[in-house]
Amino acid sequence: MPDDSRDAPGRPSPDALLERATRETRGRLKIFLGAAPGVGKTYEMLMSGRARKADGVDVVIGVVETHGREETAALVEGFEVVPRRIVDYRGRVLEEMDLDAILARRPALVLVDELAHTNAEGSRHPKRYLDVEEILARGIDVYTTLNIQHVESLNDVVAQITRIRVRETVPDSIIDRADDVEVIDLTPDDLIKRLHEGKVYFAGTAKRAIENYFSPGNLTALRELALRRTAQRVDEQLVSHMQAHAISGPWAAGDRVLVCIDEQPRSASLVRYARRQADRLRAPWAALHIETARSAGLPEAGKDRIAATLRLAEQLGGEAITLPGQDVARDIVRHAMANNVTHVIIGKPAKPRWREMFEGSVSHELIRLAGDISVHVISGNDRDAPPAREVALATPTRLKLRPYALGVAYTGVALAFAMLLLRVLDVRNLALVFLMAVLTSAVTAGLWPALFTSAVAALAFNFFFLPPLYTLDIGDPESALAFVFFLCVAVIASNLTARVQRQAAAARQRARTTEGLYLFSRKLAGAGTLEDVLWATVYQIASMLKVRVVVLLPENGTIAVRAGYPPDDTLVDADIAAARWAWEHNRPAGRGADTLPGARRLYLPLRTGRTAVGVVGLDDDGQGPLLTPEEQRLFDSLADQAALAIERIELVADVDRARLAAEADRLRSALLTSISHDLRTPLAAIMGAAEALRDYPDAIAAGDRIELLSTVIDESERLHRFIANLLDMTRIESGAMQPNASLHYVGDVVGTALRRAAKILAEHRVEVGIPPELPMIRLDPVLFEQVLFNLLDNAAKYAPQGTAIRIEGWADGGSVVLQVMDEGPGIPPADLERVFDSFYRVRKADHVRAGTGLGLSICRGFVEAMGGTIRAGNRTDRSGAVFTIKMPASADVAMLEDLP
Repeated sequence: MPDDSRDAPGRPSPDALLERATRETRGRLKIFLGAAPGVGKTYEMLMSGRARKADGVDVVIGVVETHGREETAALVEGFEVVPRRIVDYRGRVLEEMDLDAILARRPALVLVDELAHTNAEGSRHPKRYLDVEEILARGIDVYTTLNIQHVESLNDVVAQITRIRVRETVPDSIIDRADDVEVIDLTPDDLIKRLHEGKVYFAGTAKRAIENYFSPGNLTALRELALRRTAQRVDEQLVSHMQAHAISGPWAAGDRVLVCIDEQPRSASLVRYARRQADRLRAPWAALHIETARSAGLPEAGKDRIAATLRLAEQLGGEAITLPGQDVARDIVRHAMANNVTHVIIGKPAKPRWREMFEGSVSHELIRLAGDISVHVISGNDRDAPPAREVALATPTRLKLRPYALGVAYTGVALAFAMLLLRVLDVRNLALVFLMAVLTSAVTAGLWPALFTSAVAALAFNFFFLPPLYTLDIGDPESALAFVFFLCVAVIASNLTARVQRQAAAARQRARTTEGLYLFSRKLAGAGTLEDVLWATVYQIASMLKVRVVVLLPENGTIAVRAGYPPDDTLVDADIAAARWAWEHNRPAGRGADTLPGARRLYLPLRTGRTAVGVVGLDDDGQGPLLTPEEQRLFDSLADQAALAIERIELVADVDRARLAAEADRLRSALLTSISHDLRTPLAAIMGAAEALRDYPDAIAAGDRIELLSTVIDESERLHRFIANLLDMTRIESGAMQPNASLHYVGDVVGTALRRAAKILAEHRVEVGIPPELPMIRLDPVLFEQVLFNLLDNAAKYAPQGTAIRIEGWADGGSVVLQVMDEGPGIPPADLERVFDSFYRVRKADHVRAGTGLGLSICRGFVEAMGGTIRAGNRTDRSGAVFTIKMPASADVAMLEDLP
């Protein structure tokens, strides 16, 4: 909820008017939002585009992906389609939306599919939504599509639901800036039916999608996310409309709950009641505290309760708001009307009746001013109050003599100046000179030094200027009256000036604190690893509180130091015990606490609404309590943000571990499937040949015996290759691959690989074109021979018998390029990158070739371990696949060639 302190009743909100004016200079953005792929977003966008085109609007298609759906492709017909830009990316031809062509064409409306798409390298913008923003900035309207799982703020939630982390996301600001958001809704049963009918994916892909991502539970959860996010955007639009047109709410289109808190212990129970009420209404809610001039004079216990109650509201999922004000009831109503609040919760009056008669009652005044807002007056109870602090706090202020000495000095200057003016001014006018001394003391030193200066100035004025002079007696009633009025004016002026100064100082301090917290939250939002979060935390706490900081996190059943500023990971036994106790009991321990106060540091738990996530240790060079009450509240704010960031990182890690576990299960299943065929087949051949040789040793002719023994040897070699591939893949994935590199001529390694693969290539023609002048390259000959063997084996599997398999090599600048080409059917474009995935095999005519699907994955692992690259492609002169290896030429050889 925005701060409405600047908005006067009946006056449009300047922020809302500014937002409206900004939108008028831009194109309008409409987002077709869906819960999942296949709900019909592109279809609805094209239908809406056709309707606009029928109205005479200039509509073009910037990019639309039909995904092979006939009904979607039929809707594209009749539109002007801006030709896409061709991009060559890693040997692959990609088509991207041509932003410059759209801007040059300048239509009234452009249709842009898949807003979260990542553009190819070399594009002006890395993401398509940035292209859309540039189009909107030129005044062109845009219709676009988006799935809810691509919204940045919901990325973690979607990953928890589906166990799949979406990498392509768009910031929430895109939805917030959208002029219209239309939810394309489809029930889970209808969407699953579309999947079975092949209207979303092809049959094989659709089956896997239904088993994993598109389960009824996942779809229901995603559908609720889409509807809730859209409802949130519509609610924001309603509030903005009311503020821009100075409409006094509430409009009960949707409920909003506001709970008002103060320093009373019962405020915690009001917050919990507000949470329950918001849950019943399924409404957003917030906790509001109006900070008046009286708030600055509250005891520290009251300030602590306010801060703790606001923290409780945030932990329960509400928004914590603090606004400056004078009239509490009017400020509450003003804020509620400006933000379309429908329910206000406040505690019942705690004052005696006689005090209410003189001071008034906030709850009674609120009921009188509320209008259409429902006011809930709740009794609450003190038992729900946050527990008192278990840490001794430093005294925030001490009596200092310097401000009082300055007050005497100001009075002395005023006395000297008054003596000079005595000849031209009346005595009563000279009182203004002393009043200046009082105001100066109030501005520079505060209330109590100002009151002391008032008394000193009054005595000086009486002693030196009121007859009889140089005594403290007052001779006539007129002088006595002047003295009394001077003293009263001095006291009132010092009070007012000190109050304004105190409020200004508090505002400056609040601004500095808010800026520090804002910068800290930005650092945490941008931190992607736990180490970054911990470093930002210790540095921010140390710089804002002027203390030394260590952060301890759980590790192997205990806690250990993970970060410190200044860097320090040494803890004595007393500190280790205090830190462990604070972690296990979720309560402070150590210096200044009730438990283990002999430790050097004070250890405070880092906790979220769910649990404790770690411990923070603080210390400095002083003695006694570390933090003042104000510093303790600041630490609480910093610790809350840090704990949430740590929990976020840990939740992301949990999701990634779950994803890796699912991937491991998939690989295990693929491995078992592969073993069931590729291990059983050679074993069956070996067992059959061996049993024949055992059972019929005399009945088998010599030639047949040799053939059976050859079968045993060939199938054993095949089985050996299969097991070797598994072992090689294990070495690659474990990171244990350490090439034994040395200088070699690539032709020698090719010859060795060809001799090894002679049996496999017996039914093919082998052509070799490797010039002898190629420079030597640094490689591991064993690993490189295995790479070539796997490529030749792959070519022999997919190329028809009698066709040629060709190996070519050439020098390319500072590299040596080697290609293995066959005359088979080639590789489908969609599989050019996937062929290097473990256990992945390309389907051809509904048939999968024999093999484990590990050979090409091993090739990539070995080549990259030796510093080279490998990519797959298709031949341009005829059908067939081509695999290109690029290895850097050795710098040692280059230096030898340069020698005379």
